[in-house]
Amino acid sequence: MIEIVIIPVLADNYLFLLHSAGATAVVDPAVDDVVLDAISSRGWTLTHILNTHHHWDHTGANLSLKEKTGCTIIGPKDELDAIPGIDRAVGGGETVTVGGVVASIIDVPGHTKGHIAYHFAADRALFCGDALFAMGCGRLFEGTAAQMYSSLQRLMALPDETHVYCAHEYTQSNGEFALSLEPNNVILQKRMDNVVTLRERGKPTIPSTIGIEKA
Repeated sequence: MIEIVIIPVLADNYLFLLHSAGATAVVDPAVDDVVLDAISSRGWTLTHILNTHHHWDHTGANLSLKEKTGCTIIGPKDELDAIPGIDRAVGGGETVTVGGVVASIIDVPGHTKGHIAYHFAADRALFCGDALFAMGCGRLFEGTAAQMYSSLQRLMALPDETHVYCAHEYTQSNGEFALSLEPNNVILQKRMDNVVTLRERGKPTIPSTIGIEKA
């Protein structure tokens, strides 16, 4: 069983703490202070950093956290030279263990050339960085539209109940765009009502689920 903590940082990023059996990982740390504060307040010790891709707002705190905690940095093998402090490079089909839980690595290029996602199947949790967002996907900085389409198809093949932890709070703007294309989509209308309510209360709109994104 994994305990997941969502931490908002910068303008619209999310970091995620994953805790299991005495081990703690942070996914895509942009800054170190909030990570250290959150871990310290819970009596945890940082053991891993899980990077989905090389962009600075996902790796900015890698080196400082490694220096302060001695944690192991794991990231995509196809971006090996761009991940600060990387200790282990992984790709699709490999696994990563954090405490008592195991993640399968899924290759999801498009946003960047080597982007990966971490799927903790037993806990129904997907950490997909900037590949898949709630009602959207990442910009094509390095990859092609065909690559992104294939990547999204891989993610859509996961079980509907899989919780989608994406790295940015883009849901409301994504939904507004979607409604401009499908103004009569009742499912979309209801989803956006919920999203607006959450944002008015200052709450995250994630996690979503694979089932919701397919709908």
